[in-house]
Amino acid sequence: MHPALSVILFTTLSGTGYGMLAWFGLRCAWSPLVPDRTLLVMVFGTALALITVGLFASVAHLGKPLRAWRAFSQWRSSWLSREGVLAVLGYAPTLLLFALLWRGGDGAWTRVAGGATALFALATVACTAMIYASLKPVAAWRHRGVVPGYLGFSLLGGAWMLGFLLALRGMVPARDALGASATVLLLGLALLALKLRYWRDTDAAPFASDAERATGLGAFGTVRSFEAPHTETNYLLREMGFVLARKHATRLRTLVLLLAFALPALALALALLWPAASLPALMVAAATFLLGAFVERWLFFAQARHTVALYYRAGES
Repeated sequence: MHPALSVILFTTLSGTGYGMLAWFGLRCAWSPLVPDRTLLVMVFGTALALITVGLFASVAHLGKPLRAWRAFSQWRSSWLSREGVLAVLGYAPTLLLFALLWRGGDGAWTRVAGGATALFALATVACTAMIYASLKPVAAWRHRGVVPGYLGFSLLGGAWMLGFLLALRGMVPARDALGASATVLLLGLALLALKLRYWRDTDAAPFASDAERATGLGAFGTVRSFEAPHTETNYLLREMGFVLARKHATRLRTLVLLLAFALPALALALALLWPAASLPALMVAAATFLLGAFVERWLFFAQARHTVALYYRAGES
């Protein structure tokens, strides 16, 4: 399918912001932090800015953005509507957590607000993933790794961004932070394995259907088009019949592995071994991961093939 820049920006930027809120909320739910007001402004400001910019980018993808409010009314049946509802409601516990920490709160309400912030953040990302995972005509999106993949990229992106902000605040990683570092690396390895499995499975089974099943005429034999549907391109061909050559896909996947996994891991190792270089190292980790996530999300859309392409016999080169 043709990748839409607005949707890619939304899923990468908002996903990173929600990942930051998830980590920070879980930490506060476990044990409220001694507030550092400068750090609070940096963390909440960055996370909410990423989320808000991403949400506005998603609205730009709509045919009539002024009617976006109507999407909220279909939450009983639409994952898109549920995503929108949770995204808006999620601002409440997030701002409450910020206010409680700003006032030095370390009691039960701070724990509740932290847990609710993390819950809303992860639930919103899951709803975003389900928008695509629920679409039966796109086989690649029905894969069981889509929802965990979205959550994994969100959490890993949030972790790298938080690490950079901590270094920017002067809280350099030390050897006693190996537990947190190991958690991030293990999450990265799990996400890497998941992504490699997803690519392997979608390469092996690009379509869950064929022309015979799609038309219901398989009982009569092989279904072939008598002639091309029309002589000029149309919306379906531009959006649903977009094809990415295998050689380009391989190069882009290699770029994802380098940017989203290899370079951030090397940067974290450098920050742990040489604390004086932690700020530039973690800045590189956060920046390269975000770029890698952007490329991965572009591939997620570019390599998805809608069943309607069977009608046009769209192939690959």
